[in-house]
Formats: sequence, structure tokens, C-alpha cells
Amino acid sequence: MMLNMNVTGTDSGQPPVLLAHGLFGSGRNLGGLARRLGESRRVISVDMRNHGDSFHDPDHSYAALAGDLAEVIAAEGGRADVLGHSMGGKAAMTLALTRPETVRRLVVMDIAPYTYGHSQSSHIDAMEAVDLAGLRLRSEADARLAEHVADPGVRAFLLQSLDLKADPPRWKFNLTALRDQMPQLVGWPETPKGSFAGPVLFLAGEDSDYCRKPQVETIREHFPQAEIRVIPGAGHWLHADRPAEVAEAVAAFLG
Repeated sequence: MMLNMNVTGTDSGQPPVLLAHGLFGSGRNLGGLARRLGESRRVISVDMRNHGDSFHDPDHSYAALAGDLAEVIAAEGGRADVLGHSMGGKAAMTLALTRPETVRRLVVMDIAPYTYGHSQSSHIDAMEAVDLAGLRLRSEADARLAEHVADPGVRAFLLQSLDLKADPPRWKFNLTALRDQMPQLVGWPETPKGSFAGPVLFLAGEDSDYCRKPQVETIREHFPQAEIRVIPGAGHWLHADRPAEVAEAVAAFLG
């Protein structure tokens, strides 16, 4: 099955740019980047499997996610520049390491080929705890979610994927699959091995701890040509915290 995708921008004759969002996101999370890159490039924004309007599947491994991206690229000419944030970044790295012929240039945002110690299952707990019955207004949904998630920014992010038009309302995520595969999502698969010889830009948030010294060592191992840039004043959601700086860095790197 093909991922749900939105194609925008100008066809300049260059390979398209494929954008892959992070966990609990959707293609529109990278909308600012899509608009900036679309000034001179064709841009493909996808909903990753088990997110947005894409299909649900019990397999949410990085091999499966990379396979989905490869399928999109094959349908769009066979080669692309690929950008991924967080989970999407790990999927993009897996793609570059296993099918390097499909990736011309790679941009990875605030993630590394590394097994992290945290879990995001608390967000799944929170979403499953919300009583969705009778919900019609996003403000009411926010009030119910606030009983379980204190951070208003996190609530706003999660609520982008609440379908209030459905009867009854529903989360667009496959929460069962995401919970089941959370250890793999925060981890890094034993395969792929080896390295990707092409040009790679890693953007890290200054206020994030996802790309510190231990992670940089694994980046160098797999991506010897990697340029690593730290975005001042940005956290893990660096494209939301510093949209102009991130967009210009990406546009310049992709040419």
C-alpha cells in the first residue's frame, strides 16, 4: 500500500524532495519546510504508516518505514533528496543505508542512528485515557487531554491528529502498533550496517539532547560525509522553534 502524500512546489527538473515526519505527527507538520523548498523544487510530504491518513499495519519497524519511502520514490522517478525528523529521520537513514541508490542528498533533523533510553508510551496512555464520546470542539478535546498532558504545546501537537469529523471521533494513529513497537522506535536496528557515502546534513537543536557526543560518534560511523549543525535556541522540534533558520539551512544544502 502506498503512503498518503501531498505533492507541492515547482518541478525544476531536479529530483523531488521527500519529507518524512516524526512520531505522532503527520505530513503537514513539515508544512513550513515544504513551502520554502517548494519555491524551487517539487516536494512530497507523506503521512508515515500508522499516522495521518496513511494505512494501518502492525509492522512499524524502520525496515518497513524505509520500504514505504522507497516505494514513494520509485513511483516518483527513482531518486530523491530525503529529509526526516525524529522517527522520520531514522526511517530516512535506514533508507539511505539499505538503498543508497534512491537517495541523492539526506537531511536528518535532531535524531541519530542510536538507541535512546526514553519512551513515548506515556503519550499513548494519555490519548487512550481521553473519553472521546460526544466531542465536537477542539477546545473541549484540549480540556479533556489536559487532565493527562500538562504541556499545551504537546497537546496542540497531538490534537492535530484527532479526527473530530468521525463518528465517533477517533485518533488517526494506530496506537496499538505504536505501543507494541515502541522499543524498536526509540532504538536503532542491528541492521543496516555499513555507511552512506553521499552528502548528509544533520541539524540538531541546541536545547535538545538527541545529538550529543555519543550520538555524534554513531553519526560519523554511518555517515562519514555528514555535516552537523546546531541550531541555536531550538529544541527537538527545531523546525517549529526556529523555522526560518532551519528552512534556509535545508534549502542551501539541497541546492
